[in-house]
Amino acid sequence: MSPAGELLTTALPGAAIRTLLRAGDTSVLSPARSADEPPLTIPRDPAREAARRELSKRMYHEDDPSLFQRALDAFWDWLDKLFNAASTATPGGTLGLAVIILAVLAVLGALWWRLGTPRRQPTSSAALFDDRPRSAADHRAAAEAHAAQGHWNQAVQERMRALVRALEERALLDARPGRTADEAAAEAGRALPAHTDRLRTAARDFDDVTYGGRSATEQSYHRIAELDRDLERTKPQLAASSANTAPNTRQGAAE
Repeated sequence: MSPAGELLTTALPGAAIRTLLRAGDTSVLSPARSADEPPLTIPRDPAREAARRELSKRMYHEDDPSLFQRALDAFWDWLDKLFNAASTATPGGTLGLAVIILAVLAVLGALWWRLGTPRRQPTSSAALFDDRPRSAADHRAAAEAHAAQGHWNQAVQERMRALVRALEERALLDARPGRTADEAAAEAGRALPAHTDRLRTAARDFDDVTYGGRSATEQSYHRIAELDRDLERTKPQLAASSANTAPNTRQGAAE
């Protein structure tokens, strides 16, 4: 035991001191006295202050959880309360809530797989060509070189550029800087209406690879390459439209 006059707080753990102080017992802060002497008490406010100073000592806090641990415990408590409240309000309780969460995750996963990474910029403002003028043959050669190495993203990009450049070289499209793949497909579809859907698909493949963060496949490259070859063999319908217009004009003039 401590000698007379020494505070008993040095012999009591911090938890015991806090419990006694909450009960209003301040005798723990009184010096030890013999059985013949009357008990000595300390007023409540000084006793509380003395207990606060005593409990602030490092020896009482060596086993306290860290700030990170306290924050983590508070987070898990909040999450547990939130989960319990949600399961109470959900039909089927906890099982029903788990089914709903799994269904939402499945829908989000399907959308992510179908749409890919969100595009960082709209395709309407993204140019198809860079500042280096190259011929359709140059773009085709670059596309074949990338395809031979299995670089399908670059192969799709170069083959789409070759396709559009070839239409410009045939005067089916005007050589306009800043044209996007979507615009080129729409304009080419008016001159070659039989290939409108395939042109739109090729433009979408180009945009998905270039701006959508998706990876091209060998099939998508061969699809665009086949379209490029078919367009080379296809005659535009501009002449046919003009021929149909001329007889109608002459007939209207005769009438």
